[in-house]
Amino acid sequence: MNSFRSNYLNLLASGELELRVKRATPHLSICDVCALRCSVDRLSHHFGACKTGEKARVSSFSPHHGEENPLRGWHGSGTIFFSRCNLRCQYCQNYEISQSNSGDEVEPEDIARMMMKLQAYGCHNINFVSPSHVVPQILSAILIAAKEGLRIPLVYNTGGYDSLAMLELLDGVIDIYMPDMKYSDSSIAIKYSKIPNYAEINQSVVKEMYRQVGDLVIDEHGLAIRGLLVRHLILPGALGGTERIIHFISSEISKATYLNLMDQYHPAYKASMYPELNRRPSSQEFREMLKLAEDYGLHRLEKYWRH
Repeated sequence: MNSFRSNYLNLLASGELELRVKRATPHLSICDVCALRCSVDRLSHHFGACKTGEKARVSSFSPHHGEENPLRGWHGSGTIFFSRCNLRCQYCQNYEISQSNSGDEVEPEDIARMMMKLQAYGCHNINFVSPSHVVPQILSAILIAAKEGLRIPLVYNTGGYDSLAMLELLDGVIDIYMPDMKYSDSSIAIKYSKIPNYAEINQSVVKEMYRQVGDLVIDEHGLAIRGLLVRHLILPGALGGTERIIHFISSEISKATYLNLMDQYHPAYKASMYPELNRRPSSQEFREMLKLAEDYGLHRLEKYWRH
């Protein structure tokens, strides 16, 4: 019998979880919910870069069997996909969701019902995908679901361009942080994802996530229950600055970081406008990046090459 108990249940029992919801909601009126800090009043139906108002928009929710091994297990990770990512990646492979009003506007009660259904399906966790711009709404939903019997771990699956103020509110609520580390150079981030100061913000975010949850803990069944899991998508020509990201993780986070070097890049969305992005990385490029990670002492790598 798994003895896991998420700390969000302790926060619920103490009343702290409800206080977090009350502290989070006003941020929507001067929106600094993500690192873009648009400052619009989303409670008055004004839209910033994410084009999301008071209500979150959910594209879909379902058990997902394509996530990392410790997340998907045998019943899948319970993913909830939020529309309107706060990044503008020109090669996004999910652009139909991330760059559009896909799905429906929902109340926190609706998100809570999704969470309870995913738990009932047997999913091993609740996986919030692209949550950075809707943290207050997610916290409200967690409060409702926890009162209704939610018990499984919560995963924050993000592009890594998050607000430290929101992460403070999520401390003790989120069990597993899964940030992307897309770029080590902010000038490259501006070019390919149209966002400022990505590298600096991303590194500070990953440090804070690690401070909260530490290295990834995997239980006796092979399932992740707490900790940090980092993703890095290998771009052709190592345009994301893979070696510098690996060095940062090794020297400033932990050599025990669970790292997924993702090989599934293929030209999508507007990638054809950038000749350097208009190809897949080669198997040789992938092997070189994998060896770099090993040379830097990272020993918890999810690694396989999809032909």
